[in-house]
Amino acid sequence: MWGVFYCHGVMQSIQLLQRGVLAGCLLFSTVAVLKAQPLVINYDEAKVPRFTLPDPLTTQNGTQVTTPSAWKGIRRPEILSLLTKEMFGEAPGRPENIRFTVESDSVDALDGLARRKEVTVHLKGTADTEGVDISVLIYLPLKAAKPSPVFLGLNFAGNHSIQNDPDITLSTAWMRSNPQKGIVDHQATEASRGSGSSRWPVDKILKRGYGVVTAYYGDIDPDFDDGWQNGVHPLFYRESQKSPESHQWGSIAAWAWGLSRIMDYLETDPGVAANKVSVLGHSRLGKTSLWAGANDERFALVISNNSGCGGAALSKRAVGETVRRINSSFPHWFCDNFTYYNDREQLLPFDQHFLIALMAPRPVYIASAEEDRWADPKGEFLSGLHADSVYRLLGKKGISAQEMPETNQPAGDTIRYHIRTGKHDVTDFDWEQYMNFADKHLK
Repeated sequence: MWGVFYCHGVMQSIQLLQRGVLAGCLLFSTVAVLKAQPLVINYDEAKVPRFTLPDPLTTQNGTQVTTPSAWKGIRRPEILSLLTKEMFGEAPGRPENIRFTVESDSVDALDGLARRKEVTVHLKGTADTEGVDISVLIYLPLKAAKPSPVFLGLNFAGNHSIQNDPDITLSTAWMRSNPQKGIVDHQATEASRGSGSSRWPVDKILKRGYGVVTAYYGDIDPDFDDGWQNGVHPLFYRESQKSPESHQWGSIAAWAWGLSRIMDYLETDPGVAANKVSVLGHSRLGKTSLWAGANDERFALVISNNSGCGGAALSKRAVGETVRRINSSFPHWFCDNFTYYNDREQLLPFDQHFLIALMAPRPVYIASAEEDRWADPKGEFLSGLHADSVYRLLGKKGISAQEMPETNQPAGDTIRYHIRTGKHDVTDFDWEQYMNFADKHLK
């Protein structure tokens, strides 16, 4: 199947023991495992290295997982620990002194279509530092007869960017400058209102009976390599600690942690069906939504939109963005341990199908775009395919198709996948599929 197979091997065992990592299935590839990957970006399927994948249903001591209880009690914790320590980094739990403030509440938003709320999540950690505030925007269907299911996702340019609504508070947080989007000198201006609305069809979502919950990801941790001196990381430093240790959380884990803190609030909101929250994200925030869903099983449904390397795409294929490239371009995203696998993808004791499997048995949607070759659409599909066995063990139909579906033809059941025409973006077509998926599994 796709030239991929499961196996045990001695050479990989030696390498992982040197790293202090013992994988569930020790792998051997016929390619030289220590051969450095060239920095040339590969899009040619003929040049994809032959690779092996660890079996998500084989434990660290080589025992086959054959029951749901063994998955939940043994193998799932092993996989979660492995991805935590070697890739995303360890994050703290829920802070004891978290609190919420409702800043505004309007019942006539969007010409009477929605109830709009702005809520601040106040965070205070264990270190003696000032706290961090996350500004959350919530739209709920105004005429809903009962608590509404919602889509929760972080945004790239402030809450005011998702909808041209003059009553949304303009963000004052640091942002990547983009004058074409109304962001000047790292600050949002009035011209940035609604600049990201094409990715957030709020009216359509509300009319389908879903709410929209979002927050600016930079409120949680600014997206630049500052040595983790801003955002939530310093809230949890020990005395004299200046940055996370090699196994501690990077920015993606921080953003995912922030989604869980927003979920803490949603559990208190009577207008929200807290057992029907779908977490979604695009690109780097798609990586984030997957890691949030892996760590926090309160999220009922998980959506990855064009998440690519470090998200849904298999790293061992080394197509498009690679482990070295992502760690070099964005050294703050993952924990420092992950850099060991630069040009060493074949030594990974896991791959991204493990990440997808951590959602089981909850529904997960993986979406690709035909022109987004950087994100390796085939690699994204393969992660869903190789997580299928876990879903079937738990009594769910996963992604039964063995081949990638045709363009614009979604396939799969509890694991669902599509590749659409177009570029790296979130489109109305994507949202239509996500709402259909949520209709099936949450309504």
